[in-house]
Amino acid sequence: MTEVHGGTTSGRVVVVGAGLAGAKTAEALRERGFAGEVVLLGAEAERPYERPPLSKGYLTGSDEREQAFVHEPGWYAAHDVELRTGVTVTRVDRGAREVHDDGGGRTAYDHLVLATGSQPRRLPSPGSDAFVTLRTLDDSDRLRTRLAEVGAAGGRAVVVGGGWIGLEVAAAARGYGCEVSVLVREEAPLLAVLGERMAGLFAGLHRANGVDLRTLVEVGSVEPDGSGGARLGLTDGTQLVAALVVVGIGAAPRTALARDAGLAVAADGGVEVDAHLRTSDPRVLAVGDVAAVAHPFLGARVRVEHWDTALHHGETVAATVLGHDEPYDRLPYFFTDQYDLGMEYTGWVGPDGYDEVVVRGDETARELVAFWLRGGRVLAGMNVNVWDVVDDVQALVRSRAVVPVERLADPGVPLRDLLP
Repeated sequence: MTEVHGGTTSGRVVVVGAGLAGAKTAEALRERGFAGEVVLLGAEAERPYERPPLSKGYLTGSDEREQAFVHEPGWYAAHDVELRTGVTVTRVDRGAREVHDDGGGRTAYDHLVLATGSQPRRLPSPGSDAFVTLRTLDDSDRLRTRLAEVGAAGGRAVVVGGGWIGLEVAAAARGYGCEVSVLVREEAPLLAVLGERMAGLFAGLHRANGVDLRTLVEVGSVEPDGSGGARLGLTDGTQLVAALVVVGIGAAPRTALARDAGLAVAADGGVEVDAHLRTSDPRVLAVGDVAAVAHPFLGARVRVEHWDTALHHGETVAATVLGHDEPYDRLPYFFTDQYDLGMEYTGWVGPDGYDEVVVRGDETARELVAFWLRGGRVLAGMNVNVWDVVDDVQALVRSRAVVPVERLADPGVPLRDLLP
């Protein structure tokens, strides 16, 4: 195994951010044999938890709250990880190699890992407490209660934004019996991610489940409706009265600590890191939503705000701290569950775009695998209600092989038979 300069099994690693990425970093350090101190600092009162349940199983009521947590309560003490919750880091002093927190404390480090995540973008909501965002476990607790109340009363929930979180919340709201409107500024939800054809599949899914999906529209004005809800004036001249407004217009990476510390931050967001997740200061690393990674296979700087990234970045951090040459080259992966539809997407189209979308399976029945191609090569694939194909799709992407379109579209041809 190749060694990376500066590896150590001792000293102190401080992780700022106690979400999934931070917790898995601490876990990976211990699993790989790091014997020094590990300090995990989190602003929330909760111990580390995963975010997908917040808009999926926990929000819908199918999963218990405890299932969201990364580790059992006693795991941190058992693995000699110092978990400090309710602590907000306010400054990184790279010269002194220490972080300052809002309680006046200072914590020294030999290596620092920024796992600061993202913060939701918000809409102004003057005079109305009907507006909610979904980022924390407390947010999901509140939203569950409100969806149940609104549904029982036959009220309307309005979801602003047609991304993954917004659509998952819309599906959950329908499950609670709410009337649901989804407002999307583009021609279709998920258009920038999936393109027109596959975005249409999700638009059709929600309309088939009774969602009032409105496209090419934004919120222009907000007024209280006098009963705890909000009256939304839309840019198409119409109005909507909502008992609940869920704002799902995206999130911004929390880069202030890195920027104020003089670390390189990408112009379009994220802390710039190399393939070993090191920032412009090799003693400071970044993981999860905030990390804009120089991806060795994709040949570009990539920042991915999804669960799989947070789950696995810590393995690379541990290898880097220990001095092993194990660059992060996993292909982006994410998944969603909406109504009776389950989906997995893997790969990366990139800024150069794609030439065509090839579909094998039945779009009408929503049982298919879709592929995005450029120059005959598979860039990414999405399986919808078809399972156990992700490894084959990833192998096709990594092969960079030119694939015959007619065979790619034929469900009778095993994907592995298309590999060179």
